[in-house]
Amino acid sequence: MKIKEIKAKSIITKSGLPDSDFVINPYVGCMHGCIYCYARFMKRFTNHKEPWGKFLDIKINASDLIPEKTEKYKNKSITIASVTDAYQPMERKYKLMRGILTNLIPLQPDLCIMTKSDLIVRDIDLLKNFKKCMAGVSLALLDEHIRKEVEPFASPIDKRINAVKELQKAGIRTFIFVSPMLPEFTDWEGIINKTKDFVNEFWFENLNIRATNWPHIKRWLETKHPDLLEKYERIYFTKSDYWNKIEQEIKSFCISKKLNFSVYFHHQKSYS
Repeated sequence: MKIKEIKAKSIITKSGLPDSDFVINPYVGCMHGCIYCYARFMKRFTNHKEPWGKFLDIKINASDLIPEKTEKYKNKSITIASVTDAYQPMERKYKLMRGILTNLIPLQPDLCIMTKSDLIVRDIDLLKNFKKCMAGVSLALLDEHIRKEVEPFASPIDKRINAVKELQKAGIRTFIFVSPMLPEFTDWEGIINKTKDFVNEFWFENLNIRATNWPHIKRWLETKHPDLLEKYERIYFTKSDYWNKIEQEIKSFCISKKLNFSVYFHHQKSYS
């Protein structure tokens, strides 16, 4: 892992996400090592020679780039983080989020933080100072053995679930992002039943296959689950209605249980 401290020119950038005005990414790269990571495309812009997951740039001046007085971000939505994880392992040492959150409090944006790490509970004292704040974790698995295969350096499942419990207990609105949903592995109904008592919203996203992540997913299937490779290829590279059916099942279930939910499925054809 090549780790480098850098000074960024800006830290709050316009968002390309459907429900967010701005994003903050305190790091370039990620240490979690998720085989399905969609953010691999970032290498086109970062000029790193190392493979994705083998480098991390730390924006050591991140908090200094947040303006002291401005109305620009008041009630505007800011998501942390879109192409990295703000609470990945090196955050324990650098504590970038402590400074970022402290400097965001006077601006009072509509804040959303998503992570795969239970380290987020460290900053509950700061999160409680935002009038509008949602925080949660992405969680697509309940099987720790499979989690270790596809998300080797992310926090264990139970720790993520407990982190959401702590956030909710502190009065912070919580969500679980069931993403990416892996065919044959993601028990989305089980995730809901296990967490619904302390989760305000559930979000869903299917596994999005791209040229950058398919070789890694294919290698994982060939090595660990060869019996499922043909099914994945059928779902993603033929005219399959698999995800349409799953989407309808999710909607019907969530409506019947009166849950707050959003579905962010990708239905475009995978690359060929």
